[in-house]
Amino acid sequence: MTAAPAPASAQRAARAIRSLLPAATDYRDVRRTWKGDLVAGITVGIVALPLALAFGVSSGAGAASGLITAIVAGVVAAVFGGSNVQVSGPTGAMVVVLAPIIAAHGLGALAIVGVLAGLMVLATGVLRLGRAVTFIPWPVIEGFTLGIAVIIFLQQVPSALGVPATEGVNAVVGAVDAVTRASWPDAAWALVVVAVVAAIMLAAPRIHPLVPGSIIAIVVATVVTALAAAPVATIGELPSGLPAPVVPAIDLETLGALLLPAATVAALAAIESLLSARVAATISDTGPYDADRELVGQGLASVASALFGGMPATGAIARTAVNVRSGGRTRLAAVLHAVLLAGIVAVGAAVVAAIPLAALAGVLMVTATRMISLATVRTVMGATRADATVFVGTAIVTVSVDLITAVLVGIAVAAFLALRTLARSSGVHREELPAPAAAGDDRIALFRLEGALFFGAAERMLQRVGALRDVDVVIIRMSQLQLLDATGAQVITELIHALERRGVTVLVKGIQGRHLELATRVGVIASLRHRNHLFDDLAAAVEHARSHTRRAAEAHG
Repeated sequence: MTAAPAPASAQRAARAIRSLLPAATDYRDVRRTWKGDLVAGITVGIVALPLALAFGVSSGAGAASGLITAIVAGVVAAVFGGSNVQVSGPTGAMVVVLAPIIAAHGLGALAIVGVLAGLMVLATGVLRLGRAVTFIPWPVIEGFTLGIAVIIFLQQVPSALGVPATEGVNAVVGAVDAVTRASWPDAAWALVVVAVVAAIMLAAPRIHPLVPGSIIAIVVATVVTALAAAPVATIGELPSGLPAPVVPAIDLETLGALLLPAATVAALAAIESLLSARVAATISDTGPYDADRELVGQGLASVASALFGGMPATGAIARTAVNVRSGGRTRLAAVLHAVLLAGIVAVGAAVVAAIPLAALAGVLMVTATRMISLATVRTVMGATRADATVFVGTAIVTVSVDLITAVLVGIAVAAFLALRTLARSSGVHREELPAPAAAGDDRIALFRLEGALFFGAAERMLQRVGALRDVDVVIIRMSQLQLLDATGAQVITELIHALERRGVTVLVKGIQGRHLELATRVGVIASLRHRNHLFDDLAAAVEHARSHTRRAAEAHG
């Protein structure tokens, strides 16, 4: 017997699941691009090493945690993600979110937060919510980025001065506190290290764009401080390999305490990863990215990283850009970058342990300054007053409160300003009746509605038309109305009822087909005195209005 074909719904579900999983087509171009992928993987690995160490230390999780994240999450996200060139790992934005969580709940909470956040991001991908990031306005993204850069820079001030960071305080407060606690001349040594690292990193691109300035800077700083026996703190002992995975124990009390922090981490991971993938798609010819699959990959990457003792991961815009510009065209490049980092951990852990923390602070300070594009800031500030307000407000809230609050506030303010602009673009205009004029035309009012008639603009129309006196007929033209919501339709209904109660006949002309169903459901059509008072043609509506005035004149005569 022949098996019955699967239902269409089951086939669609199977296709949807397959679209979120790795496929052989992900590597169809490797035979052609493997040389470029190899070079890009090595280049990105060299760039990622100091950043992984620095982000791990800055978050409070430790340098080893940053390396584990870059290795484990880098491989998992490359294999399961939705972008061919995305490079994932620890990022500055994630550090900004994780640092207060670790300070408040302890290092033991890191694995639990990573698993919970990863599962949340995975769920958003399975539920096909990947395109939601496109609703975040550009000024919000740029303000968010500016705020992150400021926080990253300020978080490095304690290490740059050779003093331990104050836990549980705002980045601005922590930086000021570090300055007051600096001990001289030890702080001078740390500042010299920061200055040397910054100078080398800034000079390296002038020699050649592919010169790994951060690696050279760290090597120079490590050698000089070791030879001079400088009184600077170093990274300390690192594991010589990846630890065994451990599933964190989660009880209801812990779950309740960490659910909101995990949701914050998940929101950031999703937003940053999708933004990075979108940027990569615009600067490379490797094809579009799958937003939903990218979320699935990033969710799995964070879960895997947490099990091995790492941090939640996101797509890293800077490393992804380096990957593309270095010749990376397939997922092989991101996998190779993680393999290189694993090799460094295996054979060079003792050398890495001697790196001064001040050198990592210098790397992150330069990285933070490079996140700020003065050209972009000028563009946003010079666009419109509303865009500038959203940009500055988002940046301030990011620095003073937290990242997710900043995004939510930025979106809310942007939405409010957009609605206000939309409301102002709507119009209620009284027009002259078409020629030739006829007796009684002064008793007819013709109004044209245009733009948007929604909850933000409907009241103005009600006031304008409802204030009419000394007219017998009102014609409402709706053919140029671009947007109509339930509030706008209800206001039109109320207006018609109010005018009809005063004995004023209301004619409606030109309801568009896309608005007719809503107008019918809300009661616009039913509120008319007669079904014949709904017109498609202006001339017919005007002639009908004139017939009313003629009959009114005859009755009075």
